[in-house]
Amino acid sequence: MALLRSIKNEYEFYHHQSLNILVALDAENQQILSAFWKTNKGKKKESLPKLKVNGFQFIKDEELDSLKIDFSKICSFDAVELISAK
Repeated sequence: MALLRSIKNEYEFYHHQSLNILVALDAENQQILSAFWKTNKGKKKESLPKLKVNGFQFIKDEELDSLKIDFSKICSFDAVELISAK
């Protein structure tokens, strides 16, 4: 019988609301984003402070007809626009 195990992914996926794209954040930027939302919990979007996090954008792979992470350039995203995609 095969054993199922949990495979830990080093990136978390987020949806950027205004650009309507998927973004992959590493562990360091995930912690920054998590701390930002914990401190600003319950505040309106207009009154939130400006914070940028670095991540990678998803692009469409034409060959496989799927999405993949574009590691060629690091992009900067507003923390206010990111929501978890899980």
